Order: sequence, then structure tokens, then C-alpha cells
Amino acid sequence: MSAKTNYHTHSNWCDGRDSTERMALAAVKKGFAVLGFSSHAMLPGSFLDWTLTPEKAPRYAAEVRELAARFAPRLRILCGVEADYLPGEAEPSRAAYAAIAPDYIIGSVHFVRAADGAAVAVDASPRELADDIRDHFGGSAEALVQAYFAAVRESLQFDFDVVGHPDLVRKFNLKHPYFDESASWYREELERTADAIAASGKIVEVNTGAISRGWLDDAYPSAEFRALLRRRGVRFVLGSDAHSVDALDCAFDRFAAAEDYVDLTK
Repeated sequence: MSAKTNYHTHSNWCDGRDSTERMALAAVKKGFAVLGFSSHAMLPGSFLDWTLTPEKAPRYAAEVRELAARFAPRLRILCGVEADYLPGEAEPSRAAYAAIAPDYIIGSVHFVRAADGAAVAVDASPRELADDIRDHFGGSAEALVQAYFAAVRESLQFDFDVVGHPDLVRKFNLKHPYFDESASWYREELERTADAIAASGKIVEVNTGAISRGWLDDAYPSAEFRALLRRRGVRFVLGSDAHSVDALDCAFDRFAAAEDYVDLTK
């Protein structure tokens, strides 16, 4: 990787701790060439008060682009979004975000829709996840995980650029095991999802966010999942999923040279 880049950055426009300016200053100190902001967003609708809304999104974009002008040429700043897919609620599409014309869109799944209509978060906390599996998936972790990967595959129909943390559902599984990652049904889900991503032509991010949060010692996707994607010709970008300045280049020393990463500025 010739230039130090990060395309997955959060700020206090969503659930990040630091301002866009503080993140940009830290990026300069850490030697980044490109910093992409990617605030959480659930458009056209949202039931979360910390994501971008139709009212907040234009102000967010204006701030990031003003910052880009101020920091050029020492740091190239991009204005992106991390756009959720939740059927009936939000879609990661260019049409949904046309008002801010993002430089790129990361399409992510954080919630799955249960059969009873509940929107279940897969990464809130181990206790909440256990309760939701009990209450909304009949106690079946397998059903929850399969619903998650089905949603990832469904999201690929939309016109976004980067598939965000495509196995986020394993976030708590190291410290609070709730499904077997060696099970044949789970590996089948990885194979099916790798096939779908490859067919879509979308880029996948190597996301180090679970490392900085102390949940995992590997990136999303897992080493096994990355190998499946790589064999299918899928390309990657690197992102820290940073919510604060200290996590901006978390584990980049381990992953920066691991892939032939795509440059989203070209």
C-alpha cells in the first residue's frame, strides 16, 4: 500500500467522539494521504437519533468539504457516508443520498429484520444480542446469523461502492461465543455471500474496528472470508472504522500491506 489511506471514519456528526477537524489533524500527524469521512446514515428514514438525517446530512457534507479545502494539499479529505440497509427503513443508494452527492458510499448492515418485524442490532452488546435472539429468533443464533447474511446479500442490489464489515455478526463471538464459525452452515453462508459480492463487482473493506474496540484480534472480514473473496477476484480498501482519533490507524501496521488495496480517489 503506497499511501496511507482510511475511508471509514466517524465523527461527532454521528456516534463518533471527536470533531471532523480533530480527526483531520490527527490524520495529518499520523501521515495519512487520504481521509474519508463516513458518518452513519439511515435514509430515507431513521429511528436512531445519532445518524445523519435529511436535515443534518447537507450540513455534514458542507463541513467536510470546507475542511477538505482547508487541508488541501497536505491531506485529501473525502465526503462519504456509511449507509445502512434495513428493508422498509433505509437503503444504501445514490438516490437516497443525492442531496449531498457523496464521494463514495459504504453499504452496511447493522440491523436485521426478524419475522415479527423487530429490527435487531447485531453489534449493540452481547447481552442485548442474546436477549434479541431469545425474543425474536426463537432462541436460534443460527437463524439470526443467516438473516444477517441474507440482508448483506440483499443490500448488494443497491448502487453503493464499498461493502462494510460483511461479517459484523461475529463481533462478540470470540469473547461471548453464540455460534460455531467452523459449522458447515456458517461456511456455506460465507461462500454464498462471497459469490454474491463477487457478482456485484463491489469493493469490500478490511475493517479493523473490532480490534480497536477490543472484541476481536482480526479484521472484518475474517481471514477465512477474505480468502474466499480474494479467490473470487474481489478487491479491498482498508478502513479503521475509527470513532476517535486514537483508533484512526488501528492495526494498520498489520493490514496495510496485506492486500493490493483500491484507491477510491482515482
